[in-house]
Amino acid sequence: MSGPAFFQTHMGQRFYEGTMPQLVRELTRLNNNLERLVAVAEQLSGPKQSSSVESVPPPTTEGAEGL
Repeated sequence: MSGPAFFQTHMGQRFYEGTMPQLVRELTRLNNNLERLVAVAEQLSGPKQSSSVESVPPPTTEGAEGL
């Protein structure tokens, strides 16, 4: 592929300087809202009952370097 690399273009600079930071902010905001929603749902559901479903740990990125 010839020409400048993506980060060297105007669109690339906008992506890395504007779009990516905005995506991170929005993901952080979404996570905070989900945490608050879960907390409210737990309060409304009353005392926590033992569940037969075990919690599943989040996936790790170990060994994913080659992907």
